[in-house]
Amino acid sequence: MIQLYQFPISHYCEKVRWALDFKGVEYQTINLLPGFHIKKIKQANPKSSVPVLIDGEETLQNSADIITYLDTKYPQNTLTPVNSEEKQQALDWERYLDENLGVPVRLCCYHILLEHPKIVIPFLTHKGPWYGKFLLKFAFPKLQQKMRYFMHINEENFHKSKAKIHEVVDKINERLSNGKFLVENNFSRADLTAAALLAPFKMPKGYGLELPKNLPNDLQNLFSEFEEKIDWVEKTYQNFR
Repeated sequence: MIQLYQFPISHYCEKVRWALDFKGVEYQTINLLPGFHIKKIKQANPKSSVPVLIDGEETLQNSADIITYLDTKYPQNTLTPVNSEEKQQALDWERYLDENLGVPVRLCCYHILLEHPKIVIPFLTHKGPWYGKFLLKFAFPKLQQKMRYFMHINEENFHKSKAKIHEVVDKINERLSNGKFLVENNFSRADLTAAALLAPFKMPKGYGLELPKNLPNDLQNLFSEFEEKIDWVEKTYQNFR
């Protein structure tokens, strides 16, 4: 069976989970602990990032490459348009969104969540090893420091990232004002990517995580800032997830 090494909280991993579910491909998720995942992942790949998909002798890393692989080996319910021009449009959208939406959303969320360990530790250890919460509780100060350093998470980049998200969301909304989908008239990897990468701001059914009832004000303010602009995320989940 296909194995997906992942963080449940990761919206890049959500892209792959969604693609696998959309295609009806059976798989096993292996949930890792951030920081402690590096040794395990590097056994299969030189890079330490997730998602990593292992299918027999094939090992793939990077959500876009994994979706391309899945569409090739498991062509049912393809996410990549067959028409060459539409295919290129979908790939261009996905690349643009991965770089200009995925990273800023992650930075904004972690900038706030890392200051609220009681909220973020359950997210980081969701459905992981039984000892995860205890281990991460003691390791959290060091993990927090490393995440901020390696992911360039700070106040200045938080505000830059928010501005970038607004810019990208406006571009998506402009395109959707002329149709239901980002590429022509069919759901594709472009739409999946847009909705999955914004899912942390909405936590729609299907994402696999739920927000606690009493959110910190700073997190509520972040989500409220985008609430009306990304209603289509929940609709996309309802219709295709």
